[in-house]
Amino acid sequence: MSDSIKTLLEAAHASVPRITAEEAKDLIEKGSALVIDVRDANEVEKTGMIAGAINVSRGMLEFRADPSSPYHDKVFDRSKTVILYCASGGRSALGGKALKELGYADVLNLGAFKDWVDSSGAIQSPAS
Repeated sequence: MSDSIKTLLEAAHASVPRITAEEAKDLIEKGSALVIDVRDANEVEKTGMIAGAINVSRGMLEFRADPSSPYHDKVFDRSKTVILYCASGGRSALGGKALKELGYADVLNLGAFKDWVDSSGAIQSPAS
């Protein structure tokens, strides 16, 4: 049986709770959250990203998150709350579901970068 992207997104949204920008700000202020921008580098270059976030494109997320991968990034820590976002919330939901499958327990979907910007969240400007 094959799934459609609609089915995959429904499953991802069901398994990864969506949070508001205000909720994300509170978690970030507590200092135990890892914020991940899963947009592609060219998107981040145009708009910047959440201050303090790291950019790991959706295609590399599992490789960076898995300690057994040669591409593992030590910033990934299963004891932290992981907050993902993208342009609209779809890639961050899919990425969040993948992280849960890799053993990350506390994974949240902030959704769209625009929601953060609209809430006057701190932005790290794109590199010049």
